[in-house]
Amino acid sequence: MKLAEILSNSRVAVGQTVTSKKRALEEIARLLALGAPSVSQADILASLANREKLGSTGLGHGVAIPHGRMAGVTTSVGAFLRLKHPVEYEAHDGRSVDLIFGLVVPQNATSEHLKHLAAIAEKFSEDDFCASVRSAADAAAVHALLIG
Repeated sequence: MKLAEILSNSRVAVGQTVTSKKRALEEIARLLALGAPSVSQADILASLANREKLGSTGLGHGVAIPHGRMAGVTTSVGAFLRLKHPVEYEAHDGRSVDLIFGLVVPQNATSEHLKHLAAIAEKFSEDDFCASVRSAADAAAVHALLIG
């Protein structure tokens, strides 16, 4: 699974300043909505927030992967946000989060959903990769790293 299939340059943002996990989810929902015009930003946010209620999607090492399956979404859509300042995210390791990869997939795409999550988690489990993403100059450079 290539991230290039689900992530466009227009859905990568760097240097965003948010003050909370809720605000981070709002921003990632805004980006995801750009690639899922058949559903509203509010519905995407609700899906992500409902998933967070089941347990934090903070992986650790400053990375989170908020995600959800949604009716009305016709194809998997990804978005990425690099925060200027990390926010408390209830991650399992207790670290604040500054790298957020959001994902929405069609309601019945369980297998596809799991494959995307595994590919994203694998990429972000590498410390060198995360360091490269954190030091990349701009959104275009981050996008190139993510799809590379």
